[in-house]
Amino acid sequence: MKLLSELLYKTGIEEVKGNINLAITSICFDSRKVIRDSLFIATRGTTVDGHTFIDKTIEEGAVAIICEEFPDEILERMTYVKVTSSSKALGIIAANFYDNPSENLKLIGITGTNGKTTTATLLYLLFRGLGKKVGLLSTVKNRILGETIPSTHTTPDAIAINELLAEMVAKGCNYCFMEVSSHAIHQNRIAGLAFDLALFTNITHDHLDYHNTFDEYIKAKKKFFDDLPSFTKAITNADERHGNTMVLNTKAEVKKYGLKAMADYKCRLVENSFEGLQLSIDGQDVWTRLVGSFNAYNLLSVYATAVELGEDKIEVLTSLSSLPAVEGRFQHFKSKVGIVAIIDYAHTPDALKKVLNTIKDIRSGNEELITVVGCGGDRDTAKRPLMARIAANLSDRVIVTSDNPRSENPEAIINEMKMGLDPVELGKMLAITDRGEAIKTACVLAKPGDIIIVAGKGHEKYQEISGVKHPFDDLEMLEDSFKILEK
Repeated sequence: MKLLSELLYKTGIEEVKGNINLAITSICFDSRKVIRDSLFIATRGTTVDGHTFIDKTIEEGAVAIICEEFPDEILERMTYVKVTSSSKALGIIAANFYDNPSENLKLIGITGTNGKTTTATLLYLLFRGLGKKVGLLSTVKNRILGETIPSTHTTPDAIAINELLAEMVAKGCNYCFMEVSSHAIHQNRIAGLAFDLALFTNITHDHLDYHNTFDEYIKAKKKFFDDLPSFTKAITNADERHGNTMVLNTKAEVKKYGLKAMADYKCRLVENSFEGLQLSIDGQDVWTRLVGSFNAYNLLSVYATAVELGEDKIEVLTSLSSLPAVEGRFQHFKSKVGIVAIIDYAHTPDALKKVLNTIKDIRSGNEELITVVGCGGDRDTAKRPLMARIAANLSDRVIVTSDNPRSENPEAIINEMKMGLDPVELGKMLAITDRGEAIKTACVLAKPGDIIIVAGKGHEKYQEISGVKHPFDDLEMLEDSFKILEK
């Protein structure tokens, strides 16, 4: 329980109607979660405006309302607080309600199109291995010390974030590694959080269904760094085209990492195989179990972050060599007959290209590469033909299939993927709408020594069709298909 006056600290109040010395038992922005003595924050979403539910929340027991516009009817028993941005106020109020937990641990935010989950998870595992008390907020799962909490979004809502951070603080965590999505930045879900360090991986074509243009997408990511205070640190990818753009106006201390350009943290890729990577990081040789040049960047960013947080370089490098691959990120195994199967979350053109080029670098050249790939429904449609073209150009055979069709027609998505492909590219393709059948077909087509990659869903354990989530696991489907064939 908190006084409303305490919760309003730093929210940027424009006008108040009523008493702010009220006891608040809960805060919410979802009208369905209002209970007695709640503070309701009326935010404007992409499809729903919380202002339309103010009357309903009062009936349910709300005693105070945060809004950008006062309702037509002002009740004397209620308190109304007008702010410039309800979404920003929500983040600040959530932080105040939970006693600003981000100020009581070191909070590290990782943003970028690709590599966020891998980098955040590797940092969590690295610091756990170094004996630290650590939390993780990621796409795959949230973790507090050794406990796992299911994750539903790349970045949860502001109330959920602060509730999780408060639990981390209560359990003694000193660090939290957190994925920060462009949606979360744009929607002010990270408002009120005190970041100690921000890390940029890369930025490529994605989320244009939400941001409309690539320039707007870049601006959303850049805002994270623009808002950092001077006592924090920003680490950026020197080899990435927009790496310098991200930190152009930041007040934070800037450090850079890279394999090619001049940087504070340098790495050289010595060997790349299905067994792992041999790297030379700051002149020290390191062998890791991760595969691919994209993971060389992920590992280098992890090293740079750990060193900037004060960890010993040699201890960090030693720990890097023991880190496992992250679930659904170039996760691979070999069947009994020698077929290499890979599961990867690659769901953007750039990520798919990087994964397929990694396989190209590793393969001997005699084996065939079969790619199973789809595109999600209700998402950026412009990337669909790009994904198909990349798969066709870098694979011997392609099976286009469903990803998460959501509310869209799966066949229509597949047809959009095939649009613009030339006859040669189309000649490499099979279209199988059922993802399970597509994976089984790939296993049937593959010969000993061939490589199958199933891209797009990675760690996900479901497939969303017509708004319903059905159990589905790419890894299980591959393993079961091989078992049947090998009987």
